[in-house]
Formats: sequence, structure tokens, C-alpha cells
Amino acid sequence: MNVRRSILIVDDHQSIRDPLATFMRRYDFDVDTACDGLAMRQLLKDRSYDLIILDVMLPGEDGLSLCGFVAEHIGTPVILLTAMTDQADRVAGLEIGADDYVLKPFDPRELVARVRSVLRRGARRRADDAAQAAPAAEASAEKCYRFEGWSFDLTTRELQDPNLSPVPLTTAEFHLLRALLENPNRVLSRQQLMDLTQREGDAFFDRSIDTQISRLRKKLESDPRQPRMLKTVRGDGYLLAARNISLAP
Repeated sequence: MNVRRSILIVDDHQSIRDPLATFMRRYDFDVDTACDGLAMRQLLKDRSYDLIILDVMLPGEDGLSLCGFVAEHIGTPVILLTAMTDQADRVAGLEIGADDYVLKPFDPRELVARVRSVLRRGARRRADDAAQAAPAAEASAEKCYRFEGWSFDLTTRELQDPNLSPVPLTTAEFHLLRALLENPNRVLSRQQLMDLTQREGDAFFDRSIDTQISRLRKKLESDPRQPRMLKTVRGDGYLLAARNISLAP
């Protein structure tokens, strides 16, 4: 028996929001709607969703800010609805945490296809993660990295800062940080990082590693614009410059 996937549509235009919700319900999605960031945040307090469709141009708190909040604190996949035609603006949305974007005006059938694609990728990742975690747990081989006062548990996937505060990680950020810690103080090219983190069925967009590095840097660095640990080696790739890295039970 198939479980209905839950979708939250956030758009301030009722003429877009309501017809889109009706259309998606025809494809057996469970749909809620919100007209702005305040209503969206209230709904997220009450329930969780499988995916959020989020308009960029909202009154009050804009969609990019809301997307960053979701990526950092909740982890729900986000598809942005945007009228931005400049590629740099769209890349900025992906760097903030969006999983995909759709340009306005759009064909609702295309949006349904993109929703299904993002949900499939998430399901494959969860399946792959479970398959990888099972033998590791049985062998008790997974340990905890400690570096620069940080703690990164490979079994529970928990990252703690030097103040022992938890720092949430997406699945992609978990695999990227693990790859960097397994190759400390070594320059890794984008292709090497893709090879180390990509799992079967993943679809990478251009500069996807740059996007993940940017997200991870914001969580690890006190000043992401002047990184001390996660450094860019121009023309070559990225380097995790950390001292006293240890792997312990």
C-alpha cells in the first residue's frame, strides 16, 4: 500500500497556490498551503512534510531566507518557484539549500515530475544510507572523529561544535565531511569529492560540490568568507586544514 507523500506549497498568490494544490492532489499528494513565511513556520511547528514548494518572492521573509532555515534546521527537500532568470541568482538558491528550482511561469506537469524526481532521490539515499549503516553497526567499525574541538560521530551521524552544541547535517553534508576527514590536509578536486560522495542514482548539477562545500563551510566556520579549516585551493579543489584529527571509539 502506497503512502501519500505530503507537500507544503508556499506562495503569496492565491491564483497560483490554490490551483496548484488542487492539481497536485489529483496525483495523490497530501497538500497543505501557506501564503507567507509566518504561516509556513507555523505549519512546520505542527507537522512534517516530505517536500516544500517555495516561492522566492514572498512578502515579509523571502523564500531564500526560508529555504536556508529549512536546510539548516529541518532538512526537508525544497523546490524553489522563481522568476529569476539570471543563472547566478538560481545558483545562489541552490547554495542556500534548495534541491531544485522551477522558473515561473511553469507547466504544473513539469513541477509534478520534478517533485517526484526529488522524492525518488531522497528515497534512494535513505535506502543506501541504511544499507551502508547496517554492516558498519554490526562490525562496530564506525567511530567518532575529533578535530579542532569538534566531534563527528559516524554511527549516529551527529556533529557537535566545540561548545557541545549539535549541528544538523544533510545526508550530502555528512558524506562530504566524512570524505574530507578521511583525507585531511590533502587537496581534493571536485571530481575526487564527487567520486568519494556520490552514490548510485544521484544526479549532480554543475558545481554541486561547490554548493555542498558552501553549506558545510557555513556550519564549520565562524567566518565562512575567511575559512580557517575548509579552504579553497584555487584551480585545484578543496582542503580540510585541521590539526590533531583523531578517530576514537
